[in-house]
Amino acid sequence: MLSFTEENHLKAIFHLSNIDNKDVSTNAIAESLKTKAPSVTDMLQKLSDKKLVTYKKYQGSFLTPIGRKTALNIIRKHRLWEVFLVEKLGFNWSEVHEVAEQLEHIKSKKLIEQLDKFLDYPTKDPHGDPIPNTAGFIKYTNRALLSDLEIGEKGKFIGVKDSSSAFLKFLDKRKIALGTNIEIIYIEDFDNSIHIGLDETNLTISIKSAQNIYVNKI
Repeated sequence: MLSFTEENHLKAIFHLSNIDNKDVSTNAIAESLKTKAPSVTDMLQKLSDKKLVTYKKYQGSFLTPIGRKTALNIIRKHRLWEVFLVEKLGFNWSEVHEVAEQLEHIKSKKLIEQLDKFLDYPTKDPHGDPIPNTAGFIKYTNRALLSDLEIGEKGKFIGVKDSSSAFLKFLDKRKIALGTNIEIIYIEDFDNSIHIGLDETNLTISIKSAQNIYVNKI
């Protein structure tokens, strides 16, 4: 039985290791969890003793196979709860993350199995992220950042890199929703801001925003 803090560390290591596919530094984990590096070091030692993490001082850490499966199970619960909150309780996609952070620690396997069945076995959460299956397998789809597209190229909005409430509200205000078709019309030389065409309108977004929007090229 793992504590909330242990589960949060496993999840953080999983997400951080997927960014550049290498060992995760203690400082990166501390920054992600908004805690101190010495506290992370102590936790990594505990997780290493439980065979969930391989940790080498000054070299970083990575998940063992059982640690990775455990992290994926936590992520699975988190994303299923997000689907439930949006589809069944009417939450906005910008509101669900913090609530799901609490619900993901529920230990009942039967509850999660019934939740999955009740939701008709969804494969993606409200932010477009894939939901791991019961075996701990996660299916990623080919995707590109909007910032990587060139003038004249088009993509369908399928997910976000930044799932913070602030960014999701930013997208809502501009009516950029999952499934929206986006075309790169023009890129400003001065600040790389991007003029985009949506299904029903045109607008300008910053390069930072474009770097947090995932699309499938059309």
